[in-house]
Amino acid sequence: MNIAIDVRRIEDFGVGTYIRNLVRTLAARDLKNRYVLLGDPEKIAQVAALPKNFHVLSWPESRESWLQGVQLDRLLQGYSIHLLHFPNLRPALLVPYPYLMTVHDVADFIYARQSGWRHTVRWRLVRRTLSRARRIMAVSRATQRDLENLFGIPAGKIVVVENAIDERFIHLARREEQQLVLERYQVVDPFLLYVGSARPQKNLPRLIEAFAVLKGELRDHRKFANLKLLIIGDELSEHPELRRSVIRTRMEEHVRFLGYVPVAILRVFYQTAEVFVFPSLHEGFGLPPLEAMAQGTPVVTSSVSSLPE
Repeated sequence: MNIAIDVRRIEDFGVGTYIRNLVRTLAARDLKNRYVLLGDPEKIAQVAALPKNFHVLSWPESRESWLQGVQLDRLLQGYSIHLLHFPNLRPALLVPYPYLMTVHDVADFIYARQSGWRHTVRWRLVRRTLSRARRIMAVSRATQRDLENLFGIPAGKIVVVENAIDERFIHLARREEQQLVLERYQVVDPFLLYVGSARPQKNLPRLIEAFAVLKGELRDHRKFANLKLLIIGDELSEHPELRRSVIRTRMEEHVRFLGYVPVAILRVFYQTAEVFVFPSLHEGFGLPPLEAMAQGTPVVTSSVSSLPE
């Protein structure tokens, strides 16, 4: 088969992890089918060494979903594509090939910041895209239920393919490596850890408030009086409401935002955290708790959507 994959979001935090590992694994294991990767060639080259049955075509991100079909038709002429894989939910109109779509979650519709006609139009475009897909891969049973309930997609059209953990999180960092990372980031006190984005459904303001209560209870504790909360993911500058939460709770000296960190460093933080905390209100899958558990770290998480799975 000739299979094209849209990998334009290969550098993203959540979906990007899925795409990077999909590309790595297919490149390592499938020498029979032929693949065309659509995205930024430089970014793709950093992910994996590709065998001869892989070809890369430059395809920049575009806001105009209605143009995608025209762009794809021009871009893939001569490749005889049998199947196109969209590895994340997006409106896709006039797609000239049979396509498969992976859906990680539908939180953008459940926690929509928009309302009115714009939201309605986008919802209809996404429903149309989903209804025309040959198959939909949901990463959890919870996401499958959301697709059925929110968009009316028949259950028979959806197959649940749960995420696998990145194999780099299976191995433990050596003690010397741990010490170097902690010294580099000036982490000397015990800490709780959160990893992920700061989208509204992630519930970070409430996490900060709960941490402030916990700090009060542990004020005189022999080991945890200086407990910190480390948040890895989005930059604080992009979310002023989180800064206000920290200031309001007077936790400026105890809550740190580290932004994005590479996997090798993230693994050390998972491994050395006292507890991994993940109070999300909605998750399509939730890889971070799985990654923390692989490092032997206790996890405290909410019992909603896919997380009980």
